[in-house]
Amino acid sequence: MGIPLASESRLASLKGRTPTIATLCSHSSLQIFHGARARGFPTLGVCVGPPPRFYDAFPLARPDRFLSVPRAKDLVSVGDQLRDAGAVLIPTGSFVEYVGADAFGSLDVPVFGNRAVLGWEADRKKEREWLDSAGVPMPRRYDDPSEVDGPVIVKYYGAKGGKGFYLAKNRAALDEFTPTGPYVIQEYVLGTRYYMHFFYSPLADRGYRVGHGSLELLGMDRRDEANIDELYKLGAQEELLRAGIRPTFVVTGNVPVVLRESLLPAAFDVAARIIERSIELFGGMVGPFCVEGIMTEELEFKVFEISTRIVAGTNLFISGSPYSDFVEPGLSTGKRIAQEIERGQGEGRLNEVLS
Repeated sequence: MGIPLASESRLASLKGRTPTIATLCSHSSLQIFHGARARGFPTLGVCVGPPPRFYDAFPLARPDRFLSVPRAKDLVSVGDQLRDAGAVLIPTGSFVEYVGADAFGSLDVPVFGNRAVLGWEADRKKEREWLDSAGVPMPRRYDDPSEVDGPVIVKYYGAKGGKGFYLAKNRAALDEFTPTGPYVIQEYVLGTRYYMHFFYSPLADRGYRVGHGSLELLGMDRRDEANIDELYKLGAQEELLRAGIRPTFVVTGNVPVVLRESLLPAAFDVAARIIERSIELFGGMVGPFCVEGIMTEELEFKVFEISTRIVAGTNLFISGSPYSDFVEPGLSTGKRIAQEIERGQGEGRLNEVLS
């Protein structure tokens, strides 16, 4: 048995009924709704303002109904309506960035996964503490800018899709950075970027065993990053600035990739370490998460970040990926989420996958 997350009172709104799968109308909502509908769940889209028209173009991924709020932060004010709908909220990057981990954590509505994990993602220092203590290889972090002795990347807290990130090739270039919020300075590691989409199930009783459940790899991508993409190599930023172009790392799209098969054992080992440490720290992760890192020429995978919920890169694989097809043909992360909720309800174990 897994670690109980949700109390009986938190699950009271689901008693004797089929859960309604709900999420914010952004980020990866299309595949979440598509996967839920494929498993027979009703769906609810929480939108800012009027329902977005683009859903009309995708009938298999259009939510059954919408709930409008003035701002994403106002999600916390419609808890009664969500409970009345029997909603289970699926967290995405939009929840981390626009609602906020603290506000979302206090929402008295069932949430898929352990909502406590979002606070560890939103705070880069806590995230570093988690990964370091799991024995995961990471780029060096500089607490004091005066210690910088090579290329670094500056990152803000939260899920901002790369907005505001700054690349400095040395200490002098770092002096030109003007922060606009909490940030960390991290060693810039040369290598190939990989964003690996994992799923942890505390309910599964077979497969790649970790803790009391199983770990699955459902896909992998890399990111297209606005005007810095393919020009991120050291020196390129300086030339762009001379040309009057301010380089950015804003993610504009995703590209599917696969890893050399001989490197898959190391990838699973890193993900397993993260899961095992999460169980010790805050009761564990449930469902999708993304391990984001750089593979160096020495074939060492250095993790620079973890996203502790579904990521937009999974949108590439609505009909399956080169990895998820080995688990189940045509399996998307959205459908896998719905399967876990379905199994949890069928086995009377929703309290292990909802919080």
